[in-house]
Amino acid sequence: MAHELSVPKPGNHEPPTPRTGIHDSVPVAVVQPTAFPFNPAGAVAEVGRLTRQAAQEGARLVLFPEAFVGGYPWGLRFGTSVGGRTEPGKDLFLRYWQSAIPLPGPESEALGAIAHENDVLLAVGVIERLPGKGSTLYCTLCTFGPDGRLLATHRKLKPTAAERLIWGEGDGSTLPVVSTELGRVGGLICWENYMPLARMALYGKGVEIYLAPTADARDRWQATLRHIAVEGRCFVLGCNQYVTRDRYPDDLPVGEELKDWPMEMCRGGSSIYGPDGECLAGPLHGGPGILHADLPLGEIARQKFEFDAVGHYARPDVFRFEVLEAPQPAVRYREEP
Repeated sequence: MAHELSVPKPGNHEPPTPRTGIHDSVPVAVVQPTAFPFNPAGAVAEVGRLTRQAAQEGARLVLFPEAFVGGYPWGLRFGTSVGGRTEPGKDLFLRYWQSAIPLPGPESEALGAIAHENDVLLAVGVIERLPGKGSTLYCTLCTFGPDGRLLATHRKLKPTAAERLIWGEGDGSTLPVVSTELGRVGGLICWENYMPLARMALYGKGVEIYLAPTADARDRWQATLRHIAVEGRCFVLGCNQYVTRDRYPDDLPVGEELKDWPMEMCRGGSSIYGPDGECLAGPLHGGPGILHADLPLGEIARQKFEFDAVGHYARPDVFRFEVLEAPQPAVRYREEP
C-alpha cells in the first residue's frame, strides 16, 4: 500500500505555496466507491466515510469519480429518441435535476467539512445545477482544500454521446491548475482527456498531479491514462465507480430502460500512473476499494529531462495555441448605449 498528494490554493495563476520538496513522496488515494444514483445525501455520506478511511491510511489527497454526487445515469435514455421526448422521460430528468447540487450549497459545504476534518485535499465529481427552479446541469470536478474551502471547479468541456442529452458544456473559465504545498493539481473528466488541446492547456499551466475521474471501465482507458502520464510527464490518478443495476431506485420513471443492462454496469478500473508511464496502483476491477500510492515528486524533473511538451520539446515558432479563459455567458448585458 502507498499514498499520494496534498493541498491547493485558489486561483489558476497564483505564486506557489510552500510545498513538499522534490525528493519527498506525496501520499494519495483513489477511491472506487459503490454508486449512489439519484441519492446525493447517500453519496456525500459515503465520501465522508471513505475519505476518513483513506486519511487514516495515510492519504493527503483523496480523489472520487466523475459524477459521484448526483450520479452518472448508466443505461438511461430519459425517454428520448431522435425527434421525440416522452413525458415520463421529462419526469426522470426532473428527478435527476433534483439529485444535482448547487455550488455553493449544503452538499458542497458538507464536502468541504469532510476535507477539513480529515486534513486532506479532496476532489469529488458532482452533477452541478445553478440556483433557481431549473437550469442546465454540468458534470463538474470540485477540489476542496484541507481548510474546507472550495478551491477550484472544472466543468466538463464536452459531454460524450448521450451525455449531451442531460449535461451542458463548460468553458475556458473553469480549467484550473491550483498551486498546492504538494504540487500543482488539475484535471479533466473522462473523454475530454482525449482532447489534445485540453490536455495541452493543463500542461501549459504546469500540472504535476493530473486528476482523471471517468465513467469508462474498458481496458483501453488504461492506455489513455498511461499516455497522459508520459506526454505530460506528470502523475495521473484515474478514478471510476463500481456500479450494479440494483443500486438504482425501484420507482424511477422509464426505469424499464435499465432492464437489458447486465447487473454489473461498470466494473471500475481505477489506477495510478507515474510520469514514466509505470502503473503505481491498480487497475481495480470488479468491486469497490481504495488505491494508495506514494508519488515521488522528483521523478517529474527526471522525466522532463527527456521530454517537456511545453518546454524544450515545444515549437511555438511553428504551432500556436491560445486558451480563452474568460467566461462565455449566453447573454451579455451592457449599461451604455
